[in-house]
Amino acid sequence: MIPLYYNVRSLAARRLSTGLTVLGLSLVVFVFAAVLMLSNGIESALSAGGSRQNVVLLREGALTEIGSVVPREAVAVVGNWPQVASSPEGTALAAGELLVIVALPRDGDTFANISARGVTEPSWEARPAARITEGRRPRPGSFEIALGSSLIGAGGGAEVGGELEFAGQRWPVVGRLSAGGGAFESEIWADRNRLGQAFNRPGLTSAIVRLTSPDAFPELKRRIEGDRRFELKAMREDEYWEEQASATATFIRVLGLFVAFVFSIGAVLGAMITMFAQVSARIRELGVMRAIGFSRGTVLAGVVIESALLGAVGGLLGSLGATAMRFVKIETLNFATFSQISFGFAPTPGILLAALLFGLGMGVSGGILPALKAARLGILDAVRA
Repeated sequence: MIPLYYNVRSLAARRLSTGLTVLGLSLVVFVFAAVLMLSNGIESALSAGGSRQNVVLLREGALTEIGSVVPREAVAVVGNWPQVASSPEGTALAAGELLVIVALPRDGDTFANISARGVTEPSWEARPAARITEGRRPRPGSFEIALGSSLIGAGGGAEVGGELEFAGQRWPVVGRLSAGGGAFESEIWADRNRLGQAFNRPGLTSAIVRLTSPDAFPELKRRIEGDRRFELKAMREDEYWEEQASATATFIRVLGLFVAFVFSIGAVLGAMITMFAQVSARIRELGVMRAIGFSRGTVLAGVVIESALLGAVGGLLGSLGATAMRFVKIETLNFATFSQISFGFAPTPGILLAALLFGLGMGVSGGILPALKAARLGILDAVRA
């Protein structure tokens, strides 16, 4: 077997072509890894907003809260069931909510669609992860609002102590809402009745129910979906948010991987050209190796290993570059609700391993044809070259 240091020395002898090839491979791996991290980021951001102990009630057939209607009497009925948890004060943790889309001005002349959620006190109690980290909660019956963390600083008045204007009302921002990086951090929370009044929406779009334990879900689901008075369906909150993320994440993943695939063709060709140049410049050297006893298979393996080294280094650099993107925040449209959501790149060990293997695979693919050429060289012809 050819020593590994020989392969490294051969690549180092042609620094320019080697460096350019590694750069091309690393850029493709960067795109590949960043796309996977981005789609994982939006899935993580939305699913982080849900608890397995919470249940979302929607109208039967509705896919999102925006397109749903929930009768108020249904919330009152469900709140009396034994599967529903209670607050320390004895209040049932079942709350009807209203979700509307608000067009808020951003810096410049642009607007962003933001989800505004009308809540009541049980809404807060049912979601312990949603908490105020600056300021205070909006007072019931007031036009005060809490602004999700990702919306703070997004435009004029979007800060604690500021004021937003929409639906013909002025809404003082009294609190900063954090939810562990979940989707609620991209929402506005306001008093349900005041929000409904401002938008002339007296009804409810959904309900949130806190279970006594996650194991109580099957029985509550059976009861609510079996009650034909209301025609509602029940979903675990975490599963609901995962479903909301699927369309946007799939779009990002498919588009990004297609771009990475197209770029990878160029990167493989670059690696192939580099390795052909390596073989052409070392024909006599390879002939001598064959003459002193190295087999065709050994020479072939040596060239493939050099190409694999290019891919491995490119994969490592691309993965490191993509990992650094975890500090970047992205804002995009949630295809399920057509409102803005903020999320970041979310690297995982699985994504990094896939990126390294992708780079390695491109390197090996680019080295196969040059390796076959090197292995087929005749000893006498190569030595005389």
